[in-house]
Amino acid sequence: MSNSSPLTLFLIPCVLADDTAEKVLSPQIKEVINSLDVLFVENIRTTRRFISSLRIGKVIDEITFFELTKDTPPSVTKEQLKGLTKNAGILSEAGCPGVADPGAMGVKFAHELGMSVVPLVGPSSILLALMASGMSGQSFAFNGYLPIDKAQRRKALQQLERDAHHKNQTQIFMETPFRNNQLMEAILEVCQPDTMLCVAANITSSDEFLKTRAIREWKKEKPDLHKKPVMFLIG
Repeated sequence: MSNSSPLTLFLIPCVLADDTAEKVLSPQIKEVINSLDVLFVENIRTTRRFISSLRIGKVIDEITFFELTKDTPPSVTKEQLKGLTKNAGILSEAGCPGVADPGAMGVKFAHELGMSVVPLVGPSSILLALMASGMSGQSFAFNGYLPIDKAQRRKALQQLERDAHHKNQTQIFMETPFRNNQLMEAILEVCQPDTMLCVAANITSSDEFLKTRAIREWKKEKPDLHKKPVMFLIG
């Protein structure tokens, strides 16, 4: 790898919902995917299907795919990046690479190896939910998944609520889709009546659901969030 002309690692966003590429992805993303023959991805099968859906004429069988998941040994990814002789991309499973996404590990090694790192614009469920929540965008924290254990989850929610009130810091978190309703019940049980909660489900899809209400209002009308991608925000 020459210092005067380093290789480039492109960070390529993906859609959050099926059949939304024309609405949420810039033409640059198609151009970059068309130019690359090496991609680091979470799931090879779904990535192949996504690229095919873009209809850019790319011969998918000519692409070298490297799997990059939360379980991929870091040493494997680093060696794969070291062995590159041409530009490559990290393509997220949904949303933006490196943001609540295992692609961050590949980006870290790319910097260590002196590669140029180029992030491309695309949808992020975290930022889109924050934008639409009406809560503080000056100070916020993404907390990922909360504990499954009920007692630990209760403590975590109490701490997030304290941080939201005392720091005026929006607290963003999520759950595995099939446990969304249980988490919603826990939030309504633990949080104070005046605490504001934003529920952002199926962002960018045709049945997007996005509302911010006080806990007391949510108790009157609880949405069915089962098996839907959801971001929860407390403010």
